[in-house]
This record gives sequence, structure tokens and C-alpha cells, in this order.
Amino acid sequence: MDLNQFIRKIPKTETHLHLEGALPWEFLEQLDPASYGNTPFFRKEKFRYVDFAQFEKILIDHALKVFRSAEDYFKVSTSIFRSALDQNIRYLETSFHAGMIEFLNIPGREILCAIHSAIPDGLEVRVFLGMSRNAYSSSLGPKLEEAVDAWDHLAGIDLHGPEELPIEEWTIPLWRKAADRGLILKAHAGEFGPASNIEFAIEKLGVKRIQHGVSACESHELMNKIAVKDVCLDMCPISNYKLRAVESWTEHPLGLFLEKGIRCTISTDDPLSFNNTLEDEYTACIEKLGLPPSKLVDVAKNGFYVADLPSNVKELFIQEIDYAWNEFSGSDSNV
Repeated sequence: MDLNQFIRKIPKTETHLHLEGALPWEFLEQLDPASYGNTPFFRKEKFRYVDFAQFEKILIDHALKVFRSAEDYFKVSTSIFRSALDQNIRYLETSFHAGMIEFLNIPGREILCAIHSAIPDGLEVRVFLGMSRNAYSSSLGPKLEEAVDAWDHLAGIDLHGPEELPIEEWTIPLWRKAADRGLILKAHAGEFGPASNIEFAIEKLGVKRIQHGVSACESHELMNKIAVKDVCLDMCPISNYKLRAVESWTEHPLGLFLEKGIRCTISTDDPLSFNNTLEDEYTACIEKLGLPPSKLVDVAKNGFYVADLPSNVKELFIQEIDYAWNEFSGSDSNV
């Protein structure tokens, strides 16, 4: 078994995936072959975005050409989930953007239902509602409250958007309400903002799932706190490089975090924008970050440790990872 076969064989999780940002390029090709028949500049391997604003505009402009209805969410989700199974992804957490409720004038419950209806056998999916830091408008705010209060099958909420925007006063009460209801709490922090943003998310929002968390490496105290509190960093190395959250591959802190005992997972973030797969992320950990293959075992297991699954199911997946590692490494002992 070579490394690629090992990566393919181990059961994996995708714990940081924006559904609109995961739009398969094929949907655009089918929509307009003349315009989208060739690989665009931003999906080429060596391309790096100038800044987050450029990335966000390109993503939204392309996503809005396909997402027009709940049925579109169903079709796109069906394709995303099928691709996940092809990579032996067995558990997937995805968020859809709350702003689309207003952009498309579609009830959020319909979008949520459409995504759930696309889940195939063999794949566990948890759907989150992603909210920008300035999402709480007079029209959308009540819908966010309703989602946290009453939406069935909503797994949790996620705070995202440009980190230079201040945390508004509605955020802490809504995250506390979500916690009281038993929802999973996430927040994008420390991607472009300082380590203090991660500290805020942990201490004030009660989050134990940080999306990215790159800047945690700025503070030894914070890294220790993350490890002690068993906060998980759902990292996306290719995204971090292409969006310049790190200036070079050698600066990426995933290896440091793992050495510090911090639980980390790896995911794709927005494959529409980065032209990446989860298998690409695993390969990048070896080829770009210089991690030993044994660390892939750690990140794969971490995805199941934090998964919203029964403990006995988690253990079965972890055993599968160990079996694959033993076959790959030629060892008879568990990792």
C-alpha cells in the first residue's frame, strides 16, 4: 500500500466545509459551457488570492449563478455527498450561509430540509447555520433566533466573515441560547485576526470548535489553554496558504499544534475556490508541511473524536484507521 492508497483507505471526516463554497465546478460548466469550460485563474494550482475580499467576491459571484432554490441545494448537496463517499469520508459537517435566506428569499428551513434530503446511506452529515459577524439585520435577525430556537435537524451554528468586523452585541446571547438547546458551537477565529479572537470565542462564546485558529501560534498561553480545554481546531491548510493566512507552507502551524497536544482536524473549506479535495489536504500535510505519515492518523482520528456520533460508532471508525495504518506501516501494533 502506497501513501495515496493509505489516504484513500482510511475513513475520514470533513469538519469545515461551506456548502456554497463546495459547489462542484461541473454545475457551472453545465450551466454555461462557453464561459466555464476551462479552468479559471483562481482554481489553478499556483494562484493565491490577494486578500479575503477578492476571495469572497469570486465565491459569491459564482455560487449565486447556481443557487436559486431549495432544489438547487438538494442537487448540489447530492453531488458533494457522493464525492465525499468516493473519498471514504464517513462523517461530514457543513454549513450553509444564513445570508442566502435573504439573497434568495427562501425559508431557511427549506434549505436545511433540502440538504438533509440529499444525505446518502453510508455518510453521516451534520448541518450548521453559518452567520456573518454583521448578519443580525432587522429582517434576518428574527430568522436567526427562530433557527436556534426551533429548527429541527440543525446541528449547530458557526460565526464567520471578515474578522476585522467587531463582534456585535447579539452574538453572545445567541450563542448562549444555542448552547442551552444543545447545539454545537463553532466560530471562525484566528484565520486573519489575532490570537485574542480565538480567546474571545472560547471564553465568551463557549466555543470548543474553532474554524482555522492559525494565529493561536502567537501565544504559548493560548495554545496551552486550547490543549487543556480540549478545544479542536478545524484547519484547512490549502485554504490557509491560498488566502495568505500563512505566507509560506513552512509557516503553517499544524505540526506545532499537534506537538503541543492540540486536537486538530483537516478539511477543505471552499473547494469551489481552491480546487481541492480532502485527499489533496492530506497529501499537502506530507508534501508541503513535512509531517510524517503517522500524523495523518492523528488528524483522522481527531475528526471522529469530535464527531457528533455515538461512542461505539466512533470507536469502530478509529479501529479502521488503526487497521489501515498497520497495513501501510507494516506494524502489528496499534498506533
